[in-house]
Amino acid sequence: MILTLGYSPCPNDCFIFDALIHKKIDTEGLDFNVLLEDVETLNRKALNGELDITKLSFHAFAYTLDDYILLRAGSALGFNCGPILISKREIKDPAIEIKTVAIPGKLTTANFLLTIALPNLKNKTEFVFSDIEEAVLTEKVDAGLIIHENRFTYQQKGLKKIIDLGEYWNTLSHAPIPLGGIVIKRNLEEAIQQKVNRVIKKSVEFAFANPESAMNYVKTHAQAMSEDVMKKHIALYVNQFSLDLGIVGISAINLLFNKAEELNIFDAGGYKLVID
Repeated sequence: MILTLGYSPCPNDCFIFDALIHKKIDTEGLDFNVLLEDVETLNRKALNGELDITKLSFHAFAYTLDDYILLRAGSALGFNCGPILISKREIKDPAIEIKTVAIPGKLTTANFLLTIALPNLKNKTEFVFSDIEEAVLTEKVDAGLIIHENRFTYQQKGLKKIIDLGEYWNTLSHAPIPLGGIVIKRNLEEAIQQKVNRVIKKSVEFAFANPESAMNYVKTHAQAMSEDVMKKHIALYVNQFSLDLGIVGISAINLLFNKAEELNIFDAGGYKLVID
């Protein structure tokens, strides 16, 4: 059986899926047509139901509940690993001093967290995440919301942190921050859904047991990134929650949805992930 699979070219996703797509594990008769895109492009494709399986932001997941269910394997959650709001100059009062901000997509969890922390920042412009540092440096915007590996590089470029939204979420909730997950079409048979979850988990397990095995694939899609940054990126975003969300991970996602509904950011209709 051939299924369409979308994920980002970022080191954490390539690390997770390397063993699966290169058949280093038993994929139980499944084959995958792979699409690599930035997370906001994948979010938009999920809204349109274009892929059988896809990585997406947990913010976007709230708008796709009729079409997709969340798998327990492959997610990106963690403590103090969230997006960072940066600027070219020192900013003491972001609510007053920031007039324009670059974001990596309206449907990203990063934008959701920014809305919680600084609800008065309304003038947002969408950029591909990898272009945000340059937009700040060239003063196209007053501030930028960076994700992924940029949290390891912005200081080298002379950019300054305004607020770490991962730290903010941890202080607010005392829970891991749910960034992105892997979803699968609801209309696929449950046996197929469970099989996909198993092979993704096996792929993560293989990567943990053989961490250097995935590095050629990671490097292919992160050519401008140093190997040290690649490995820091993987260590930050691939962890026990990538193997299985577990009770802690599922509770964190439900908490995110609760907070969104409380602040009228989106309406998930009281949806809750089942904890078992």
